[in-house]
Amino acid sequence: MFGPINKRLQSYLAERKRRRTRLVTKDGHCNIEYGNIKYSKHFVFLADFWTTFVEIRWRFVLLFFIASFTMSWFIFGLLWYWIARNNGDLTWQEPPADHTPCVDNVAGLTTAFLYSLETQTTIGYGGRALTPVCPGAVALLIIQSLLGAVINCFMCGIILSKISSPKKRAKTISFSDMAVISPKNGALCLSIRVANLRKTLMIGSQIYGKLLRTTNTADGETIIMDQVNIDFMVDAGKDNLFFVCPLTLCHVISKGSPFFEMAVDTLHKQEFELVVFLDGTAESTSSSCQVRTSFIPQEIMWGYNFLPIISRSKEGKYRVDFSNFSKVVPVATAHCAYCFHNIKGHHHHSKDGLDNQGFEVIDIHDPASITKM
Repeated sequence: MFGPINKRLQSYLAERKRRRTRLVTKDGHCNIEYGNIKYSKHFVFLADFWTTFVEIRWRFVLLFFIASFTMSWFIFGLLWYWIARNNGDLTWQEPPADHTPCVDNVAGLTTAFLYSLETQTTIGYGGRALTPVCPGAVALLIIQSLLGAVINCFMCGIILSKISSPKKRAKTISFSDMAVISPKNGALCLSIRVANLRKTLMIGSQIYGKLLRTTNTADGETIIMDQVNIDFMVDAGKDNLFFVCPLTLCHVISKGSPFFEMAVDTLHKQEFELVVFLDGTAESTSSSCQVRTSFIPQEIMWGYNFLPIISRSKEGKYRVDFSNFSKVVPVATAHCAYCFHNIKGHHHHSKDGLDNQGFEVIDIHDPASITKM
């Protein structure tokens, strides 16, 4: 009775442990904490206040937006009340009939707050107006108008910067949930699939990876986060990708690859994290962005390949089936990279291949005009 519940609990705890041990989550967030920072160092965030305000959460931006306007209205309302009080304009001061106030119809704290709000927001209902008898009131009007314009510009800039943040564009770049290892073009490759969910292109896209693992040097030093470069490429190269449709990125497992010493039965026992980066410039906004994801050994499948997702309809249109984006099928693959390169008969290729349902076969009469993708 409790068997399925125990299995679900164990799988949940295992998944939670994997999430905690990741440096980079699947959606690109870095799982790292900073400790023992001196309090004086926190003032550097105030020195770079623009970046601080752009990076804080929306709830705090909205709170600061409301507080900045409300507090400025109230503080200037107190100043207008003080000017009216010094001039004897308030109701309880019982000004004479021929008395000229600094501000018409400001006879208390509430009316002073309303005049402050109307001045800073340039509403101007017409019920309250400044008179020329108080030079201090004229100076206060100029100061409030200038400060109100500064607050408006600052808050509008913060909101527009957060809305147009390149991080939002990165959310429309999707990586496959799993990575696969299989033969490809005569080589043993680790493959990852990536897709641009928008029709607008990413200009100058570049893909690269870092393998993070703990290593021990010959001097006995333990490096907790040793980084090894992992090169990815498509058939057309690794720079300036034509990112108009989903691409399969490949890392060739050669003798210089850190995956060369691994095998199908030892891969999931390893402790490492493969972080993949994609840098590019959004075509519509010209803003640079970076997309990140990571793969742990349990998310790398040896002896599998991705299902085809691109087909061509009878009308001549290309179609991408995202239902197969992360789906894989088993293929004949060598037990290890060493076997693939050194032992004959261990690098079998699938003769039958995989049929892409809905793909239309077309005849190409000029083979010389074919361009590899």
